[in-house]
Amino acid sequence: MKLTIEPEWRAILTEEFEKPYFKNLIEFVTAEYAAATCFPPINQIFSAFNYMSFQEVKVVIIGQDPYHGFGQAHGLCFSVGENVKIPPSLKNIFEEIRSDIGTPVPENGHLVHWAKQGVLMLNATLTVREGHAGSHQKKGWEKFTDAVIEKLSEERSGLVFMLWGGPAKKKGAKIDTSKHLVLSSGHPSPLAANRGYWFGNKHFSKTNEFLKNKGDTPIEW
Repeated sequence: MKLTIEPEWRAILTEEFEKPYFKNLIEFVTAEYAAATCFPPINQIFSAFNYMSFQEVKVVIIGQDPYHGFGQAHGLCFSVGENVKIPPSLKNIFEEIRSDIGTPVPENGHLVHWAKQGVLMLNATLTVREGHAGSHQKKGWEKFTDAVIEKLSEERSGLVFMLWGGPAKKKGAKIDTSKHLVLSSGHPSPLAANRGYWFGNKHFSKTNEFLKNKGDTPIEW
């Protein structure tokens, strides 16, 4: 399987790509894509990295598993294809943005415009078998994405990390809070949101205020 990934990211992660666990992971993923329908499409597995270089990252959103329905996942956590019904969690994200900063709810859930502004939308696991949530967990992806987060935490400063829900908070537990803004809340899923753990977190206005205060262009959510 060819790794289609932005050149600066490739250089930053070269050591990781050479480790035995990653080679085993790629063997597993290649076999899975050959044997069954998996998502995202194989050429979009590393899409989250391909809209910005390592130095262009401003915000990191940590997701869990890619969507496992046809046409949904395209390599950015929470985002779906342009002609796909907006999933419930993303609806709640849009509703929080609307109430937080007044941006109208979009017509689709395609979040590429966020990525192009430096928002890294990183799932903990980058692939999944169709209809089988979590099917590619504990195969090595988590170790790889932990390494990505560690590189960003150590080698960059002034980033915003959005940690939504228990798994994301756990994954971001080692982020250096003396160098970065870490925003935590419940997950935007209906279950958590309806219990009061999501709405009102104001993560989007807090992010833009932080970016403006350090002289960066805010994100057009």
